[in-house]
Amino acid sequence: MGYTPFSKNSGVSTLTLAADAILAALADAGLTVADVDGIATHRVGDSTPPWVVAPALGIPEVTWYLDQFGGGSVSHSVVGQAAMAVAAGVAETVVVYRAINARSEFRMGGTGRGAAPIFDSQYQAPYGYFAPPQQFAMYARAHMNAYGTTHEQLGSVAVAQRAHAVKNPRALKRDPITLDDYLASRWIAEPFRLLDCCLETDGACAIVITSAERARDLPHRPVLVSGAAWAGGDSFFSGVPTDFTVTEAARLAPRLYSMAGVGPSDIDVAEIYDCFTYSVIVQLEDYGFCAKGEGGALAASGEALPFNTHGGFLSEGYVHGVNHVAEAVAQLRGTAGDRQVDGADVALSTAQPGYVLAGTSALILRGE
Repeated sequence: MGYTPFSKNSGVSTLTLAADAILAALADAGLTVADVDGIATHRVGDSTPPWVVAPALGIPEVTWYLDQFGGGSVSHSVVGQAAMAVAAGVAETVVVYRAINARSEFRMGGTGRGAAPIFDSQYQAPYGYFAPPQQFAMYARAHMNAYGTTHEQLGSVAVAQRAHAVKNPRALKRDPITLDDYLASRWIAEPFRLLDCCLETDGACAIVITSAERARDLPHRPVLVSGAAWAGGDSFFSGVPTDFTVTEAARLAPRLYSMAGVGPSDIDVAEIYDCFTYSVIVQLEDYGFCAKGEGGALAASGEALPFNTHGGFLSEGYVHGVNHVAEAVAQLRGTAGDRQVDGADVALSTAQPGYVLAGTSALILRGE
């Protein structure tokens, strides 16, 4: 895997970010651009497509590519589809990347540009309801109303992840925070405070995927894709969900665990999509680490499995899902430094659980 620095103003194009992250990932794998024959990304009108990145890098021929529309919900399906391409023999070495100037250039839900090109937007934009904090705040409130989830429980997620970020030299936010700091941070969209929200970040991350056989001859311990699943259904904006506290992840999880031959108790470390603190709480429930309604208490107890060990989107930086996968790889390799989870051999990494777009995706990775 490879990264660019994470910042609030990269000063370069998303093409440069993508190229730098890809070159760093190839160097990490002991490969060069001459070895690459597949390239994949996801984006929502905010990045650079594979057919621009490939010639810019001098990749001689691309036999498979993926340019998927979508935000965090599809972030892990891109990795899964790259693995499928390798398994099917249509590509031998695929690089997955996400590059975004999300603070200096394209701000999610920002003003001064049109609404996103999806049909749901026409029913939201006239009421000023289209920024992600507004959307997720309503689901968090539904969970609070149904189960008594508290602000302190939301804050416990932010505090725990910042403690991990303190040990991560790549993280944008490395100053420790307390629950009092969290409660004193300003409101963004109730019940969310500033420290409930992920960091708008300029940066890129890339991952190299090849066959297990070939990976064994490369410099690092191979990390295997044991399970890759994605699911879609009714959008919470246009469908008819019966319970706003249950996400698409609850339907995906059984298939994912079955594919990998494991269950929640087998997961050693989890990188859980944390666009907001509430996203972690609801996924602790929907991926089976506790019963519905108990996610807030579990997160606050300190007894949950290690999650978002790099600081997550709340503290490391928001690269739309791919940096979660890269952190899972580091943990399974045993190369995460001061934040290493002892004995980590099986990891869960998840995408946005399906609130905004009608879908989600996730991976279970295993160290060989």
